[in-house]
Amino acid sequence: MEDASGLWGMLMGMPVVTRTGLAGLIIGAMLGAVMHRTNFCTMGSLSDINAFGDWRRFRAWVLAMATAILLTQAMQFMGYLDLNESIYLGSSFNWLAFIVGGLVFGIGMVFASGCGAKNLIRVGGGDLKGLIVVIVVGVTAYMTLRGLIAPLRVWLNDIAVIDMTDLGGNTGLHSLLEAFTGLQNGTAAITGTLVLALPMLAFCFLNRDFRTSPRNIIAGLAIGVLVAAAWWTTGVLGYDDFEPAPLFALNFVSPVGNSLQYLMTWTGASISFGITTVFGMILGSFLSSLLAGQFRLGGFADTNDLIRHLIGGVMMGAGAVTSLGCTIGQGVSGISTLALGSVLALLAIIAGGFIGFKALERGFLL
Repeated sequence: MEDASGLWGMLMGMPVVTRTGLAGLIIGAMLGAVMHRTNFCTMGSLSDINAFGDWRRFRAWVLAMATAILLTQAMQFMGYLDLNESIYLGSSFNWLAFIVGGLVFGIGMVFASGCGAKNLIRVGGGDLKGLIVVIVVGVTAYMTLRGLIAPLRVWLNDIAVIDMTDLGGNTGLHSLLEAFTGLQNGTAAITGTLVLALPMLAFCFLNRDFRTSPRNIIAGLAIGVLVAAAWWTTGVLGYDDFEPAPLFALNFVSPVGNSLQYLMTWTGASISFGITTVFGMILGSFLSSLLAGQFRLGGFADTNDLIRHLIGGVMMGAGAVTSLGCTIGQGVSGISTLALGSVLALLAIIAGGFIGFKALERGFLL
């Protein structure tokens, strides 16, 4: 016990940036290794459904959501986190931005053969296609956040917005339950958690094919735990009276843009939790691919393949920033806060994915 308390004291004695950065590197590396070893892929899960009617990898994604919801809400209930400080639970519900951004991202991830996280895994495995996509995603994300495309994003946010101040205060399901049913805050949060998580768990484990697929069960549980660990890192390990770390979980679009900026301006830049998770993802998948004997350098098949991936990268970068996240950022991290915007963005991403598949099936960009 003394050794544990001494280690905690040593950690808390480090600067916030250092301790959250180290934790981010570890969490990212673990996520990269898990995704590589289990072949977890959100775009691939939609492809399995579209091509073969196989829902197992999709259920792994849903299990990750349910696990993250339960663990994150437990930490919120016990007072370790204040999720109201996250980007997902604002007082403005920009519903059109969530829909448009999610659709654009979903189509883009199909054109780019995977979401931002999957392409980071490819980079670690030696796939140069993944490297090009990651660079394009990062540059476009930064352009959408602060550059050339930012005015369009701001306009889209402003033309269709619902003020949630009089409807519970923020966009969380628990806030709406509290406002419309009169439930106390804690009871509303528990109710909202169960309303989302229990049907997800039933959807996963009532299916025999999924129950007999340990690889997908491990993937879903591990990714959900790592998202909760990310919340704990920034909310607890990153706590500081004077300069706390921003409350953040896992997201692999805007942090990719920040990572590129960090690499270009290293001497005058400060590392962050999001940046180290990006580097960790590449490191984890690299080590996993080496251990499995699967590290291979690869490239584009032809010019059309290059063009399709470039367009997909641009769409993912712009779409994710507009909708506040990707398949992990909104689909797992955002969902874990019970944010209605995350649910809407997730549904739009899934719809966009199927639109992308239909476009490719009809010969678009082939």
